[in-house]
Amino acid sequence: MSDRFAQLITLMAALRAPNGCPWDRKQTHASLKPYLLEETYEVLETIDQNDTAKLREELGDVLLQVIFHSQIAAESGTFTIDDVIDQLSAKLVRRHPHVFGDTAGAAKPSNGEQVLSQWEDIKRAERQAAGGSPSALDGVPKALPALLRAFQVQARAARVGFDWSHDAAGLEDVFKKIAEETGELREALADAHAAPAPATGRDAITSELGDLLFSLVNLARFIKVNPEDALRQATNRFTDRFLLVEAQAAEQRRAMTDMSFAELDALWEEAKRRLREEPSSPTAQSVSKDLPA
Repeated sequence: MSDRFAQLITLMAALRAPNGCPWDRKQTHASLKPYLLEETYEVLETIDQNDTAKLREELGDVLLQVIFHSQIAAESGTFTIDDVIDQLSAKLVRRHPHVFGDTAGAAKPSNGEQVLSQWEDIKRAERQAAGGSPSALDGVPKALPALLRAFQVQARAARVGFDWSHDAAGLEDVFKKIAEETGELREALADAHAAPAPATGRDAITSELGDLLFSLVNLARFIKVNPEDALRQATNRFTDRFLLVEAQAAEQRRAMTDMSFAELDALWEEAKRRLREEPSSPTAQSVSKDLPA
């Protein structure tokens, strides 16, 4: 394995060499950002599709991005792939004292949530030791997709007690909050129609819609559903059904733009029926029991 990894590093260095690939040679950390994001989402798609052969390929593409960034850094004298590996290995050991440390006399975490809590405590101590912020919210990347960032911010706040109780009463409070935010959005919409300053009204609508979405993310967290996965899968279902509606319209030799809403709705219901009769897709798995509460 080490020989194959060394060969991969050698290949990347050759691509970046003066007589290497012109495209690879001109890349920077900044120019590679969209590719890293794209490759990450392609990994997620193959997981949703339960395509292990494709997953193997896509994980290789993500690894390429790590190697690429490390080679660029090595050329500037910043760090090398060995530094990346050493730092990761040290981090894994440091953040798993219940596995690698001397925990004699100390209670070991007995479940995933306790391990996650310990992990966050260690991270927070590391940040403070490095002079970073002691905030429970520190370390949540602003570049995360909005739904996932909201989820992580709420989870971090909950770990320090800023949360409703996780029982039937707490869940009811979450639903009440969603109803409250829905009502405030309705009010903002009504006010915007009557307001003399449309721009101000749009700002209020945007704000209230954001509050409603944030509350829905909170519901997802309570019921241990990843909101990013849930929305992606809902979009996938809509796409599958819409493509079938298009196909049905084509079979009838009709343009969708010439059909009434009632006709399109009938095709939609037929598409839903057909897809329900097909074998369940692995993308239907949106619940994760390991998500932080």
